[in-house]
Amino acid sequence: MLKIDKRQVKIVSLAVVVFFLLGIVGIAASQSSKTYAAPSSNIGIVNYNAIIQQHPDTAKAEETLKAEYENLKKEYETRSASMSDQEKQDYQSQLQQRMSQKQQELLKEITDKVDATVKGIAEAKGLTVVIDKNYVVYGGQDITDEVLKKITGK
Repeated sequence: MLKIDKRQVKIVSLAVVVFFLLGIVGIAASQSSKTYAAPSSNIGIVNYNAIIQQHPDTAKAEETLKAEYENLKKEYETRSASMSDQEKQDYQSQLQQRMSQKQQELLKEITDKVDATVKGIAEAKGLTVVIDKNYVVYGGQDITDEVLKKITGK
């Protein structure tokens, strides 16, 4: 027959209690480490890409870029006819750089307007931080629609 020592029973019982308490402490610690934005959070979120895409100046910028591309394409065809392969590559690189600069100029004008609008709405709502919606998992006050209404007038 199996002989159980009282000392062994106490050790096993104590071990079970310790593991049980450690489990409860671990659960409590993991629950308290989660943070959520309160409903009255001072953090705003916006879908920046959607705002840029729907901005009225974006269509104009795209048209300007298309026209610039066509001009640079014609310029390349005209000037490159008498160039060596290396000169053509260098010239093409220059033209690509000009195109990229033009794109950045046009985009900066739009983003400056969007940023100013976001800032104005955020200040009016008492928001201290506004984050792009793509980086938010939970919480925050979405002001995308308000920004779009102010920018588009709709």
